[in-house]
Amino acid sequence: MMTMRSRFEPDRQLTARMAVTMFLLGLVYVAFIAALIVLLKSVVLVVVIAAALLVAQFWFSDRIALYAMHGRFVSREEQPELHGVIDRLCATADMPKPRVAVSEMDLPNAFATGRNADHAVVCVTTGLLRRLETDELEGVLAHELSHVAHRDVAVITIASFLGVIAGLIVRFAFYSQLFGGRNRDQNTAALLAIVMAVSALVYALSFLLIRALSRYRELAADRAAAMLTGKPSVLASALTKVSGDIARIPTQDLRTAQAFNAFFFTPALGPGTALASMFSTHPSLERRLEALAAISVELGEAA
Repeated sequence: MMTMRSRFEPDRQLTARMAVTMFLLGLVYVAFIAALIVLLKSVVLVVVIAAALLVAQFWFSDRIALYAMHGRFVSREEQPELHGVIDRLCATADMPKPRVAVSEMDLPNAFATGRNADHAVVCVTTGLLRRLETDELEGVLAHELSHVAHRDVAVITIASFLGVIAGLIVRFAFYSQLFGGRNRDQNTAALLAIVMAVSALVYALSFLLIRALSRYRELAADRAAAMLTGKPSVLASALTKVSGDIARIPTQDLRTAQAFNAFFFTPALGPGTALASMFSTHPSLERRLEALAAISVELGEAA
């Protein structure tokens, strides 16, 4: 799943996990659509609309993400240091340079989006630019560029969207039951209940599969970035600094950005408890720092 031109370290486990996740999600959704057809007799319109929305999100995912995060494209004249770091990393990795964007948010974070390396966007917040040193910024951007090189951004975009569709059907069936129950016979009510149960099951399975893949892809991106820059301790420093500063951002601002947790360098809101960490989009800070420390030893990097 790596681009032929990229020098980011390949991760066969990530490639295998992405393939398995998409295969399992495909099976789940084929069964889901089949169940809907049997239960509702005709869901052609629903399927067509869902497919159209999926294509639209996949094709315009970069614009959607930038709009939601209040990001805008910036020129080299506006952000010379940011462009310079990305230029150096892309030259080192031998990959196409993505478009560069900045989000006017104090939340220190970054994300990459786009359907492939030729249509990718790397966006950083002004909060991140203000807090990090140049070498720390380089580590974060290398992390985001590795997501583009590994092509896991496109996989997460597609996988997340399928889960959203199942979630919407759950809500539709629930509100149909809640507000239209008196006008329906018992068979219709039972049918809606079954549809809601099947949709909920599909959403739960999708949620677990996507979270498991998302946590691993973050570790893969950390490793790829550390191997490309040769500075795992600097990436660990950036990770520690960003995670600590996020804890001081007002909760209301964090909740606004939480919908994009799966795409961020670090989550806007952490898992909080051991149980919640099982459903987190990212590994714990401790787990990521341990992995980077092991890479430091592997590279023989000075403490």
